[in-house]
Formats: sequence, structure tokens, C-alpha cells
Amino acid sequence: MIKRLVITGYKPHEIGVFDNKHPGVAIIKKALKLHLLVLLEEELEWVILSGQLGVETWAAELVIELKEMYPKLKYAIITPFLEQEKNWNETKKETYQMICAKADFQTSVTRKTYEGASQFIEKNKFIIRNSDGLLIIYDEENEGSPKFMKELALKYAERNNYQIITISADDLQMVAEEEQQNQWID
Repeated sequence: MIKRLVITGYKPHEIGVFDNKHPGVAIIKKALKLHLLVLLEEELEWVILSGQLGVETWAAELVIELKEMYPKLKYAIITPFLEQEKNWNETKKETYQMICAKADFQTSVTRKTYEGASQFIEKNKFIIRNSDGLLIIYDEENEGSPKFMKELALKYAERNNYQIITISADDLQMVAEEEQQNQWID
């Protein structure tokens, strides 16, 4: 049973998404929603995100929507370091500030500004240790930043009761095809 779920996945540039109007964003949100609805029926209480651009930002937007139907659902933004949005453009900063403002909990693992890659590793370890499962959008054939979180989660799951749910490119393709069929029927 997953009460505290980490959601992560690709950053936008890793999957060729350069604005939120890209049709892939809706497909990713739909795939996440399908899993979250099942988990909400099974006692999901918290979604944990590190606030990265891409899948994590879209997941936060989705959780904000789901909180209307599931008021007990909460989400946390746990960043690797302070001011992670410092070098982002204004539009990305605004989205990030909005999801942080609506978060039920927010902190930084290292409580310092960026010093090095080790802060990402510490953040990953911290949020895995403090969760029951991982929902990750990741495809083995398209490695990217989620690879590190998945590897760490797999190691952790070897010794702990930890569930890993992967949404692959094939899964996203199935969601896209289903959406296309539904539009045809409408």
C-alpha cells in the first residue's frame, strides 16, 4: 500500500517538449492521472515531488486539480537545494512559484544553494527513504535524468517494501491511442 508516493520523470527538453501546449503534456498528465486515481482509492495520502521542470511540474498541476475531488490528498515539494529555479526563465519561475505556493509542505534537503551534483543524490535518497513508492515516467531506450532515481529506487526496493510503477513510452502511446479513439467517437 502506497501512502506516500514520489513522482518523477523526464525534464521537458529530454522528450522534445518545449512548451505546455505540446500534445505530449496532456498524454503524460492522463497517464499519471490513471495511476493516481487507482492509488487514491488504495489510501494514497501524499505525493512527493522535487519541483523539477517537466513531469514533476505537470504532476503538481494534476495533483492541484485532483485535490478538488480528493481533499485529503496532499503534496510536498522537496528540492535538492535552495533557489533551484534561479536560472529559469520567467514563465518557468511563475509556474514553479505557483506549485510551491499551493504545496502542503515545502523544504530543501541541503538547505543551501547549488554546490554540486551530490545535492541531487542526497535529495533522491531522502525522498525515497521517506516514501512508500515511486511512479516514474521512464523508458529504458531513452535514458535521461530519471535513470538515477530509478536505479536508486530499485536498490532500495531490494531491501525494503518499496513499490516502483513505471510508465513507459509504450504506455504513453497506448494512452495517446485511447484518447484519439475517444475523440473519434465524440
